[in-house]
Amino acid sequence: MSDMFTDIKNQVKQANPAIVFPEGTDERILEAAVRLQADGILQPILIGSKTEVEAKAEEIGQDVSKVTILDPETYEDFDSLADAFVERRKGKNTKEEAEKIVKTPNYFGTMLVYTGKASGLVSGAAHSTGDTVRPALQIIKTKEGVKKTSGVFVMVRGEERYIFGDCAINIAPDSSDLAETAVEAGKTAKVFGIDPKVAMLSFSTKGSAKSEETERVVEAVQLAREKDPELNVDGEFQFDAAFVPSVAAKKAPDSPLKGEANTFIFPNLESGNIGYKIAQRLGNFEAVGPILQGLNQPVNDLSRGCSQEDVYKLALITAMQSLQK
Repeated sequence: MSDMFTDIKNQVKQANPAIVFPEGTDERILEAAVRLQADGILQPILIGSKTEVEAKAEEIGQDVSKVTILDPETYEDFDSLADAFVERRKGKNTKEEAEKIVKTPNYFGTMLVYTGKASGLVSGAAHSTGDTVRPALQIIKTKEGVKKTSGVFVMVRGEERYIFGDCAINIAPDSSDLAETAVEAGKTAKVFGIDPKVAMLSFSTKGSAKSEETERVVEAVQLAREKDPELNVDGEFQFDAAFVPSVAAKKAPDSPLKGEANTFIFPNLESGNIGYKIAQRLGNFEAVGPILQGLNQPVNDLSRGCSQEDVYKLALITAMQSLQK
């Protein structure tokens, strides 16, 4: 495991936060939860029927006797969770509707986070991104001043670590969306010990081409600087001008980044998703995430093709995020 995760484990272990896993019968979730419990890093909470969770654990040779298992059908404080959901939804759902909704695993888990019974949530091994994000947006909601959540990956290879975003949520961001993603990505970078140097990417560098697409990125740079004057952000850049000092010296000699960017904001979801997968598959980077930014409390989404190791590491990241509040 990279030094980054060793550092995270050491910090998280001191606080020992509770992290919810709504997919309590998924083999990968069970294996990661048992490992996290045994390591004493955080307190995993599995959601599901105790009988079904224990049966699945026994089937795959995992001992969950020391792991907390909560069943929405028998949870003793369920009524208070339903009431809190009705209040949070401001009349959009009746108590009867709330009782039905909150019994679904992702909503139940999200309500545990919202009411302070857990510090964060990890889901997505068996659910779509929408199933994970929707409850978070309805209940936990975005921070003041943030209109949309965004999804970034921490790209890790040996001692190297970079932030790529948005690679998971916003399909066609406007300038304001890109600026928000940049500012939040700068904060995310700091969580992982990265001094953020944020590059707003495009197919153009500093006006080498002009189009509606490039102008949107140029405007996003200005908006990001207005939102956070301390953030080291610049653009628009082709990737090489953002990352290679010798290229930056020719294409963008006056840029404060000087070809040393470590946090990359892609102009749309299409390019972001393609970009991180190329780095992962051709560059042998480990892609950890997506990490959801801009929420009041941490909720993170797994890929349905994730491994037990992915679950373990995203749980660590979620726990680390919870310490930043």
